[in-house]
Amino acid sequence: MIQEKGTISIHTENIFPIIKKFLYSDNEIFLRELVSNAVDASQKIKRLASLGEYNAALGDLKVSVSLDKEAKTITISDMGIGMTAEEIKKYINQVAFSGATEFMEKFKEAKDANEIIGKFGLGFYSAFMVADKVEINTLSYQEGAEPARWICDGSTSFELVAGDRTTRGSDIVLHINEESADFLEEGKLSEILKKYGQFLPIPIQFGERTESEPDGEDEEGKPKYKEVTVDNIINNTSPIWTKSPSELNDEDYLNFYRELYPFSEEPLFWIHLNVDYPFNLTGVLYFPKVKNELELSRNKIKLFSRQVFITDEVKDIVPEFLMLLHGVIDSPDIPLNVSRSFLQADGNVKKINNYITRKVADKLSELFKEDRTAFEEKWKDIGLFIKYGMVSDEKFYDKAKDFVLLGNVNGAHFTMSEYAEKVKAEQTNKEGNAIYLYTSDAAKHHSFIASAEKRGYDVLLMDGPLDNHFISQMEQKLEKTQLKRIDSDVIDKLVEKDVVIESVLSEGESKTVKELFDKAINKTSMNVTIEGLSPEEMPVTITMDEFMRRMKDMSKMGGGGMMGFYGNLPDNYKVSVNGNHKLIKRMLETTDEDTQKRLARQAFDLALLSQGMLTGADLTAFVTRSVDLID
Repeated sequence: MIQEKGTISIHTENIFPIIKKFLYSDNEIFLRELVSNAVDASQKIKRLASLGEYNAALGDLKVSVSLDKEAKTITISDMGIGMTAEEIKKYINQVAFSGATEFMEKFKEAKDANEIIGKFGLGFYSAFMVADKVEINTLSYQEGAEPARWICDGSTSFELVAGDRTTRGSDIVLHINEESADFLEEGKLSEILKKYGQFLPIPIQFGERTESEPDGEDEEGKPKYKEVTVDNIINNTSPIWTKSPSELNDEDYLNFYRELYPFSEEPLFWIHLNVDYPFNLTGVLYFPKVKNELELSRNKIKLFSRQVFITDEVKDIVPEFLMLLHGVIDSPDIPLNVSRSFLQADGNVKKINNYITRKVADKLSELFKEDRTAFEEKWKDIGLFIKYGMVSDEKFYDKAKDFVLLGNVNGAHFTMSEYAEKVKAEQTNKEGNAIYLYTSDAAKHHSFIASAEKRGYDVLLMDGPLDNHFISQMEQKLEKTQLKRIDSDVIDKLVEKDVVIESVLSEGESKTVKELFDKAINKTSMNVTIEGLSPEEMPVTITMDEFMRRMKDMSKMGGGGMMGFYGNLPDNYKVSVNGNHKLIKRMLETTDEDTQKRLARQAFDLALLSQGMLTGADLTAFVTRSVDLID
């Protein structure tokens, strides 16, 4: 009979306070660790059986979690390999020693990376985060083994005695402490088990549930049913990422997405990841309908290690822009700290990062080439994602430049090379630079767009939250190409040609007109210039310099440094007065200075109105003045 007392072989008397306060930042993971250990033990016995090292019946290999509120205990039971008293001393009492290495050495010839080689060790001690006493009742699979029972009250003292278990496996009994009494609630335990064990490879039972099953027929020949009690299994042991893509159809992928995100719109498409060299990685990544909801779409990728949920904070594994994807990644090669909760950057993580980026780019390229029409139809949903990738990842840019689409205000789409060819003839300025005109608000800039289209120019629609950054990147990457917002200058200055339209005004007349507008506007933020423009253009056009406006827009998005400096500068606008417009001629012919000022102010306010810049008292004055002018 086993009868032994002693102290756990550790290097400090303060191991338990360290475990409780520092090693495990989130105390609910005790359940993950203990259930994972039970799953490991169950998979080990399956492994031994497959290698011919264990020949008895495997039985029901489920892991059971049971709750006794009166006794204030939580018990995790398995039918795995169990432990002998000597193994308890080795794997439990000697905290720093892991049994996984020895197990791997013994059966390494099998070379099956998909099997779990679990370990007892420090993870087990997470039990003391919530329990003031822990018991192990276990019986090893080894022939002739005797059951053993280990008890520890959270100090470095333990008791090892004969156990009473009659079947192979282990029971871990946690006597929950007062501070952790909330874990004695069935709902809370169920939630944690679902979170961490939803896809564990061994069935996890938590309590029981009732089901209806056929029970013959009644006197009228109608089927009868009876209520039966069955195990409540909380997990899907064979999630789709553990299967070959050839085994799956579209509905399988969609059903799994619904299982992960019950209330989400269906995804656009997905990628099945499966690589075993130079690292192991499986998973399924879905492209959601992102649109402009950047933050709402983040942190939807779940990280698993051999089907054990670890975290949904995967920024070290997945590039920043791919955080917009949804789905799962599972890799035993991702290094984890002692709690399995936080990633450490190393070579494998970098390789995985690059692999996922490449796979995503390849998938998008494939979709574009196979069905461009369908790709264009999805562009509103995936455009933001692709542009995000291009501005944040150089390697992704190199691949995506062939399938990123530029859309114009008329709904047509072009690749970068197609668009360069489209505007080459009409939108090349006198210095040989291609000028890409764009709007961030087609409705607001309608008059500017109309003016550009009269000249045969094309206008891109760039109204996404990242388009400021994407525009800057395009200018850096594309040779002899400039992007100018349609309202950053008068059309003749946006695409300057060798042909210049001269102003019909004399130098003196230009000076008079400028003085009239300066007085009528009376705002230091409005800088009046007299331009020689087409008589068909508006009498007054209000613009902001492209560079200044772009810096201000980036500053609003959080840009620091010089962008922050420009963001703090007051708005300044250029007021371009078309000296060739008939209204200006009429102003000069009028001798009444008050009428001249009213006309100047009216033309200026019309320019403001066309851009939605006329508000408040100025709008009221404009309406009143308009009525007077009509009268």
